[in-house]
Amino acid sequence: MPTTDHTATADAGSGTGAGEAWTALRHLRHLLDLLDRGAPAEQFAPPAAPARGPHLDEPDAAVVAEATRVALRIRRTLGQHRRREAELAALFDTAGDLARLRDPDAVLKAIVRRAKLLLGTDVTYLSLNDDEAGDTYMRVTDGSVSAAFQQVRLGMGEGLGGLVAETARPYSTGDYRDDQRFRHTTAIDGAVAEEGLRAILGVPLRLGTRVIGVLYAADRTARTFTPDEVALLSSLADHAAIAIDSARLLDETRSALVDLNEASRTIEAHSHAMRRAEEAHDRLTDLVLRGADITDVATAIGAVLQGGTLIHDADGTELARSGTDSGRPSARAVGASRTGGRAVSADGTWVCAVLAGPELLGSIALTGRPDLGDADRRLFERAAVVTALLLLQRRSVAETEDRVRGELLGDLLTGAADPASLPARARRLGVNLDHPHAVFVLHCAAAPRQRLLAAAARVAHSRKGLAGLHHDDVVLVLPAGHPRSGTGTGPGPGAGAGPGAGAASLAGELGQVLAGPVTVGAAGPVTGPGRFPDAHAEALRCRTALRALGREGSGAALADLGFLGVLLGEQTDLGGYVHRTLGPVLDYDAKRGTELVHTLRTYFDEGTSQSRAADALHVHVNTVVQRLDRIGRLLGRDWQRPERALEIQLALRVHRIQRPQ
Repeated sequence: MPTTDHTATADAGSGTGAGEAWTALRHLRHLLDLLDRGAPAEQFAPPAAPARGPHLDEPDAAVVAEATRVALRIRRTLGQHRRREAELAALFDTAGDLARLRDPDAVLKAIVRRAKLLLGTDVTYLSLNDDEAGDTYMRVTDGSVSAAFQQVRLGMGEGLGGLVAETARPYSTGDYRDDQRFRHTTAIDGAVAEEGLRAILGVPLRLGTRVIGVLYAADRTARTFTPDEVALLSSLADHAAIAIDSARLLDETRSALVDLNEASRTIEAHSHAMRRAEEAHDRLTDLVLRGADITDVATAIGAVLQGGTLIHDADGTELARSGTDSGRPSARAVGASRTGGRAVSADGTWVCAVLAGPELLGSIALTGRPDLGDADRRLFERAAVVTALLLLQRRSVAETEDRVRGELLGDLLTGAADPASLPARARRLGVNLDHPHAVFVLHCAAAPRQRLLAAAARVAHSRKGLAGLHHDDVVLVLPAGHPRSGTGTGPGPGAGAGPGAGAASLAGELGQVLAGPVTVGAAGPVTGPGRFPDAHAEALRCRTALRALGREGSGAALADLGFLGVLLGEQTDLGGYVHRTLGPVLDYDAKRGTELVHTLRTYFDEGTSQSRAADALHVHVNTVVQRLDRIGRLLGRDWQRPERALEIQLALRVHRIQRPQ
């Protein structure tokens, strides 16, 4: 029948659109399957178009292509995360292996062997300092084929290794032969050339302030060592130095037992302390391997050392606390520990810097143990090494999450991404774009931008928002329902505080953290991805206006800036401005049938002369005085100050235009 043919035609047409959508969905499902299997990158290319059936139209093809690029980015991020976890796990295994070894030679061989496995280089080797000769000599090698290289000695400051031993700092070179930063000698250059080494990395083996040797990793082809490789070898060197020292102490203990029977009790006590330290180190390492958080580690350290524990990050922000009150660490004590490489005592509290090579990650403070013995002091320092590994792991995870959050924030503020995809991406990060959000643009001249960003990120994490850099500005997006982000939508009695109150609160909070004035411009609240670009532009204009007005260190929205906010706003609310400025007087006239607004306008028109205003109004001057006194009580005592008077006069003119008299 004709009706049946018409329906079949419509169904066929709609089937084509549904087929295209189904084809796009299959492509996206294919990408998810590839991610789930951990497939290689080349398999992520979009599948060829089917010979039969619907083809993707241009918008769907663009979505599939963009999804492919996102899937590749996710694959790279997951790969980096897996590699970092594998490195940390290998480092933890190394700590356990070294802790179980007792023979010094076995310890040294295990160190260079594990360094070769961790970094995957052609050659690894270790030199020890000779204090009497004033140089450093090759002690153990792995992968070396040159006898001359295995016997080379380096004077302090000579070559790369001599410079590391002299300065106690890591050095690396992509091609040693042509690197003029180092003092080349015939003996060293000949040994390096015979071994065929090009790229070399050396890190110090330190015990406190004393360098006992250098740990190296080298390749026979030129290349650049990454910061992660430097940090990894430095962490291994820290473990190695402790293991070397432990093996040395145990070896000396055996000799003392043979020669000095009368010192047996002292040696036994020392051995017990060493075993306790090893057990504590294994316990802490096991905690990290089992996924414990920083609070669990702080509790374990306090239990082992029988004291209270505080862990802070590099900026002095408290990360965890157990068995003691809050308190910021002594910056002088942290600096001394960082420089000396040992825990130091400050006013009865022991402080140890948490380091990853030369980088300061934070600090640990131990309270309630002013009489900390040498063995417990070393145990405390070992705890700092384990804490460094945990903080490095946390930072790796946080950097990945912050990068994803920053990409989402950038897409929200530019409006370039598909708005339909943004809510789902936000929900995966715990952000609900269906709820109103306020936008804040931040500035702090007293602190580096990265410190301001880090402080803003902590606020965003705690309040389920977003933080990131956008066009060189630090931007925060926070749920408007939070008491510190502002919830108001308009002026007048009973209205919410608005984003301006949230901006003022943020300016105070971040100013305390950064110890400097933080200026915050706010806009919103807005709902839905499409409104964020305009809200960001408004918040940026507000932040710029605050700085131009000399209000550094304050926070506000455009509505809080009076007529200047009206002029800067894209959607000018003149009625709202008049009501915010003259509301009490307008309401008084409306309720009582008085003419206070007319009196106020005449007063300003007559140059603020009460007598001329009385003549113009045809009333006695005392009547004008009484009316002005009433106006003062309604508007506040400062209503005749120049800047306030300007606001009032502008509002009177707008009111006259809106309601001609």
